[in-house]
Amino acid sequence: MGTPVDDLVDLLDLEQIELNIFRGRSPEEALQRTFGGQVAGQALVAAGRTVEGERPVHSLHAYFLRPGVPGVPIVYQVDRIRDGRTFTTRRVLAIQGGRSIFSLTADFHRPEEGSIEHQYPMPSVPAPEDLPSALDEVGSRLGELPPFISRRQPFDIRYVERLRWSKEELVDVEARSGVWLRTNGPLPDDPLIHVCALTYASDMTLLDAVRAPVEPLWGTRHFDMASLDHAMWFHRPFRTDDWLLYQQESPIAHGARGLARGQIFDRNGQLVVSVVQEGLFRPLKGRGAEGEGPRG
Repeated sequence: MGTPVDDLVDLLDLEQIELNIFRGRSPEEALQRTFGGQVAGQALVAAGRTVEGERPVHSLHAYFLRPGVPGVPIVYQVDRIRDGRTFTTRRVLAIQGGRSIFSLTADFHRPEEGSIEHQYPMPSVPAPEDLPSALDEVGSRLGELPPFISRRQPFDIRYVERLRWSKEELVDVEARSGVWLRTNGPLPDDPLIHVCALTYASDMTLLDAVRAPVEPLWGTRHFDMASLDHAMWFHRPFRTDDWLLYQQESPIAHGARGLARGQIFDRNGQLVVSVVQEGLFRPLKGRGAEGEGPRG
């Protein structure tokens, strides 16, 4: 039996079935949709495996087109759009059951020196060692962990602010959230694995910022939510098995859609990744349901 981190690495290890065509496993889950972070991470693996030389990914832009079906393999078709002197561009289409469910464009950049250097400072928050694991905190509160929690088991996620468990605790809560995260064990040294593992994790908590003012982040959910699109910019090298601070905020929610953006810092205060995502939010009819936010 492998660890959850081993399972994550295995999930991101695609089978090449033809030139520019890869197949990824989709785990069996008691949920209606495949996790969006899984599809985004696998699509980035497919793109990266067609890039030669030292050209790390510097950005991705993706759209969730249809909900994926858990347990059904996904085929990733890579289109080699550009192989330039310093930039490489790939477009990936994820297909399941003969239908396109996800599209991604990724750009890769040969490292070079720049003459302009600045970044936002990392906010002052408690250290991860001073915070409880989210799984421990949620498990002790709810007694039984929700079924989607298997997606989070490869990661140690710790909320930087206390979790609220009732609507009465939401007075004056801002549309923002923050977590420390890292994998629950070491990853291989391949930089692409670290980038794709973080891409997987980036879809777990980002839309929490949209929900924070209106309902507790855990427990009974009163909104049906789905990720609509996802964009990431990778500024510096990092390791996903080291602690990373993921600060998230939502500048607007309107018309059944909410926008969230995130900044990811390493322990040294360097801004390593920027993230933006829009999600669909519709009220659930009836009493609500147990679950989490973004599901892709």
